[in-house]
Amino acid sequence: MTKRTARTAALLAVPALFLAACGGDGGEGSGGGGDGALTIATGGTGGVYYPLGGGIANVISKNVDGTSATAQETNASVDNMMLIQEGSADLALGVGDVVAGAAEGTGSFEEPLDVCSIGSMYHNYMQPVTTKGTGVQSAEDMKGKTISVGAPGSATEVGAMRVLEAAGIDPEKDIDRRQLGAAETVDALRDGTIDAGFWSGGLPTGALVDLASTGDMQLIEIGEYADELAKEYGDYYVKEDIPAKTYEGQSEPVSVIASPNILVANTSMDEQLQEDVTRAIFENKDALVQVHSAAKELDASTAGDVPFIDACPGSQKYYDEVG
Repeated sequence: MTKRTARTAALLAVPALFLAACGGDGGEGSGGGGDGALTIATGGTGGVYYPLGGGIANVISKNVDGTSATAQETNASVDNMMLIQEGSADLALGVGDVVAGAAEGTGSFEEPLDVCSIGSMYHNYMQPVTTKGTGVQSAEDMKGKTISVGAPGSATEVGAMRVLEAAGIDPEKDIDRRQLGAAETVDALRDGTIDAGFWSGGLPTGALVDLASTGDMQLIEIGEYADELAKEYGDYYVKEDIPAKTYEGQSEPVSVIASPNILVANTSMDEQLQEDVTRAIFENKDALVQVHSAAKELDASTAGDVPFIDACPGSQKYYDEVG
């Protein structure tokens, strides 16, 4: 069994949860490529992928004739790429470094996967978080501590391991490593069972909004490692600030690392359906912003410009039309 197949089998052994986020009749859609039901692989319920994926499912269901869509809870980026490859999902969200690895057959992937880009959706921000009294004020302070690096098979885990290594920490030896999603990380911080945790997601992330409301949350700056990660792994790592007041009690901007989030499909998806899905998303931006503010970043003029993965032909046709 290959590493990819083994991971996929492990994922599929867990019962999937679905958002009730689709209209089965496809609404009064304008598309012409719908051919039934689509599954969108997202992430955990505490992050942005899951609610935004539900919003995308809604706009597809309402605007692509003959097509209904549902959003599936998953462990996020790495597993999402595998689900697309195995045909267990039709669309999937993934962060730039993982999507690049899937397209190139590097990192977590033994060979290039059959994926193409519907488009760039918004940016993920790597958000290392702790609480008052843990003594963790920097990545270097995590040495010897109990740290969550994100759910297994997630982009959070990939990025967290790379940040720790850049900070001179061996994730296998120098920390007590836990693998928790956003909501579980928040619960563990509250319980005092971890000292800090990583989360990669849009702004604001619901689970962190909840934690910040207690007045104990502290974000940890890691922007200093952006150039090193970009040089070693690729230009999808950039230094960005989490703006002041993104979270309650956050009075100053916090320098972290950001990466683009890409919606991908299998290259075998019907070209007309690719175009219809792309059109439905970008021509219903306002509806998606109502689901999550991260959708404010949707921009058809730049969404097709993803240098590390080919655009799906149908999506490119849409971008050429609106450009």
